Amino acid sequence: MKYIVCEEPNKFTLKEKDIPKNQDNQALLKIHRVGICGTDLHAYSGNQAFFSYPRILGHELAAEILDIGENEQKLKVGDNVIVMPYVSCGACLACSQGKTNCCSNIRVLGVHADGGMQEQFSVRTDLLIPAKELSYEEMAIVEPLAIGAHAIRRANVLAGETIVVIGCGPIGIGLMKLAQIKGAEVIALDVDEARLEFVKNEIGVRHVIKVSETAVEEVSKITNGDLATAVFDCTGNKRALENGINYMSHGGRYVLVGLSKGELVFSHPAIHAKESTIMCSRNATLEDFDFVIQNLNKFPTKAFVTHQVNFTEMIENFNSWLDPKNKVIKAMVNFTVI
Repeated sequence: MKYIVCEEPNKFTLKEKDIPKNQDNQALLKIHRVGICGTDLHAYSGNQAFFSYPRILGHELAAEILDIGENEQKLKVGDNVIVMPYVSCGACLACSQGKTNCCSNIRVLGVHADGGMQEQFSVRTDLLIPAKELSYEEMAIVEPLAIGAHAIRRANVLAGETIVVIGCGPIGIGLMKLAQIKGAEVIALDVDEARLEFVKNEIGVRHVIKVSETAVEEVSKITNGDLATAVFDCTGNKRALENGINYMSHGGRYVLVGLSKGELVFSHPAIHAKESTIMCSRNATLEDFDFVIQNLNKFPTKAFVTHQVNFTEMIENFNSWLDPKNKVIKAMVNFTVI
């Protein structure tokens, strides 16, 4: 079977290997779609934290079961499934508290362990979620949307709140729509005008602001001087991460969804004066996946998936997805038409 491996930064190779042998408590899957996310782009570019080479990427997966034994979910051959790519140990303190998303021994498929950029893939059965009537494209975007759902739940966003989301990439876009579903008012910030137009037209965000020296003042005007009760950084950009606190109200929450490889610096008087709550949001749990699946009918999947190529054409197209001029929101790799 064919697979694609990222050998080192800026180098993909198409290779072949034997079909994996299925083991107890695992399912052999046929991959139909793989979504491309910021983690994949950063890994390819050489600036992804918690990453080593060579690595088979791919953790946003739509799959079909080819082989499976007895399992608690009663999944069977032929079922379409979503893969929750966070392989937790089940024994550490975080896992015992239900925080499997930040297990101290976590291995994320496509990051710490090989992922699904291969024709067939074997994974633990407890990582599979029935896809019901979802399309392959919908299945493949559940994971990135669950990242946003987890951040919203982590911050306990309530109806009537005004939040700021910095970064109109796939994670930020998903977070915005899910926050709206929760009843929050969203202010979107980005440096890319095309992405701001996307969230305005496709997500229905009323307030969009291009990041500039006056952005804080604009947020202040929209909120009658209060600023946002919750701010989410979905960029992973060091400068954006350090400046996001400026959009937050006194007594507010600042949620770091994006990941930077380096150190961050905050002014202690500035964060102390607001009695800031600064929290990180990592991965997602089954509860977040379920919330997304229940609300996916409210999400504009067709507009969200802007680029799709055949598996054998991925390598030649990948570099183009890094270029803002191509207006990529969500790129996806199609295995069905190989």
